[in-house]
Amino acid sequence: MKPLVSRALLVLVALPQEFDAALLGAQAMVCYTGVGKVNAAYAAAQAIRAHAPQLVINFGSAGRVAPCPPGLVEVASVLQRDMNAEPLAPRGATPFQDGGHTLHSGHVGVVCGTGDSFVTAADPWFETRGVQLVDMELYAVASVCTREKVAWRAIKFVSDDANAESANDWQANVRRGEQLFADWFLRQSW
Repeated sequence: MKPLVSRALLVLVALPQEFDAALLGAQAMVCYTGVGKVNAAYAAAQAIRAHAPQLVINFGSAGRVAPCPPGLVEVASVLQRDMNAEPLAPRGATPFQDGGHTLHSGHVGVVCGTGDSFVTAADPWFETRGVQLVDMELYAVASVCTREKVAWRAIKFVSDDANAESANDWQANVRRGEQLFADWFLRQSW
């Protein structure tokens, strides 16, 4: 049995339907954020201030918009797919904000585009930016972590192909990633 991990590890998940916190036992704090960037940012900020973790891990489902491995994938970088304030800034960039508009986890993996919409069709912008997965919370979580100077990682379960069947596929597959994530998490040497 692994020793107990202190509150140094915080796992943020949008919904209990995506992950049952009991699968990690006392190995990490698990907090549910709710869906979307506003909910995720608010919950991430509250959880970071309450628990002072050394590492935040965002787990959740994601839609595939370009070739990437099935199952669990690690995210290397994330950007906002729905920030569009042209002509003040190019799509994906927040106007008048210093710093980069793509956030990097420091780990090898895929590129994720976060936005407050459920993607059901192709978007040529994804290809130009190298986006492989889409979700609805990661950019907000990573942004809060970056501002609070807390390391972050993101592990996503590919639940659908971000097409016309995505809603049905997500419903059918949303629970399939939770045991894979728990197994991955418990294999790590934190």
